[in-house]
Amino acid sequence: MIILSPALRRASAAGVALAACLAASPAVSAATAPPATDRDRAAATAVHSTGTGTETGAGLDRYYRQRLAWGTCIQGPDDAMGRGLEKAGVRCADVTVPLDYADPRGRTITVAISRLQATDTRHRIGSILLNNGGPGGPALQSPPDVRKAMKEVGPRYDIIGFDPRFIGRSTPLDCGWPVGTSILSAGLSRASFDRQVTFQKGLADKCRATNASVLPHISTRNTARDMDVIRGALGERKISYLGYSYGTYLGTVYTQLFPGRFDRTVLDGALAPDGYGPRLLQGAEPENERALSDWAAWAARRNATYGLGRTRADVLATVRGVVAASARGLTVGTAPEVFRLDDTQVPSLITAEIADDTDAQRAALGEHMAVLHKAASGQPTRLSPQFAAALRNMLNGEDAKSAGAQSAIICGDKPAPRDPERYWRDIERSRTAHPLFGPLTNNIGPCAFWDRPREKPTQVRHDAPALIVAATGDPRATYKNGLALHGLLPSSRLITLKGSNRHGIYGEYGNACVDGKVNRYLATGRLPQDDQTCVKRAG
Repeated sequence: MIILSPALRRASAAGVALAACLAASPAVSAATAPPATDRDRAAATAVHSTGTGTETGAGLDRYYRQRLAWGTCIQGPDDAMGRGLEKAGVRCADVTVPLDYADPRGRTITVAISRLQATDTRHRIGSILLNNGGPGGPALQSPPDVRKAMKEVGPRYDIIGFDPRFIGRSTPLDCGWPVGTSILSAGLSRASFDRQVTFQKGLADKCRATNASVLPHISTRNTARDMDVIRGALGERKISYLGYSYGTYLGTVYTQLFPGRFDRTVLDGALAPDGYGPRLLQGAEPENERALSDWAAWAARRNATYGLGRTRADVLATVRGVVAASARGLTVGTAPEVFRLDDTQVPSLITAEIADDTDAQRAALGEHMAVLHKAASGQPTRLSPQFAAALRNMLNGEDAKSAGAQSAIICGDKPAPRDPERYWRDIERSRTAHPLFGPLTNNIGPCAFWDRPREKPTQVRHDAPALIVAATGDPRATYKNGLALHGLLPSSRLITLKGSNRHGIYGEYGNACVDGKVNRYLATGRLPQDDQTCVKRAG
């Protein structure tokens, strides 16, 4: 599953939410001194005084100096996304980057980028690069939506979307997985957990068998290096950045590998680097329970529509009953499309859908729980096209390519514990207090069976004047993550949104306070003098 927030990401109803869910060296400019590793020395050597920050040395010249062939984003007659981008005036190109930055004369791959050029050229600020989270979320499609979110300041930027290496339209990765997510619950029994161990090991083995030569080079650090090549190829001395969720970790890594090369930086739904890794959601159980409880109160007021209970407690009891019934198997849908769900999958569906407290998303979860409640009672069920598509993605592997790529990134960033018994002990320890979420947040995943990362995780050693956005009730990147990142970056400023269980705020949630403060920063380049607070709108 991907940690993506809803609107700008166009995320699927069931497969999104999690996996990372969802940093390097002394404080000197990478233009004058290299970071610690050979790959960083290759990626951060001396800068020519050409006025564009073009790299030279270590065989990277050809990447930083490449000329981009901008053209249509349409890839075929059925490419609806490409047609939409074309209509919006977006152009696309491929950026060539080395597979291994320690061997820049070796194998190359491509990173797909898109550009919506500034129309207010007289007041142009520069380029802003987008990342929608994940890990492994594409952003090629995002420039038109981001321009709308930026309002009056949008026309002053070239807005650059990109699909990170091995994602979307970039050089692809196919692990051959049969499912669209690897983030599942351990279920209600030891037997269910043991099946998960076998399943997750099989996923890791399958991906390694077909991609052994590239997996060591799939990591956030290499994606950050690709971002700097994009910056150079665009002819920018510095580049601005807007990252959501996992994209905040990527943005933080970029600031550490390439200090002095970033301009205005917005990190929304922030992840603390020390907390990022294969077990990112461990410890987020209280925030998820609070979000579920708030949704249950919402659903109780609409019992006539969803039939889940007249009180918050009644709705939560219904949810528990559905999960218990799923241990025996739930069958939903009608022929010819019927799905069977178990107690590893139903908690995953619930967790995926509570990171957005808008009425539209709450209604979607209400509809889905009503279907599962009927199935648990042995009644026939009908699925909306949206719910059927979400289950198809999750259970039948329609989104399996992105699931494999996102696991490759997070497993390539930080090692996970190897011993299945450690996971089982954590599951059992958390189950009493958190019976629904504990077995999911502590479950084993493919990273337990992955090869060890080639590089050590990035450590934050450089300050960065970023604007951080965090909601107090965010069940994905919890508020304490935003506070921790803010503490690591003393020059940063924090916008706190109180009273919201939402993951991803700016430009998506409709909060005028947050949007106005972010756009003011993007327009002026000046951070607020102090940290700021906004409040969720009543409703």
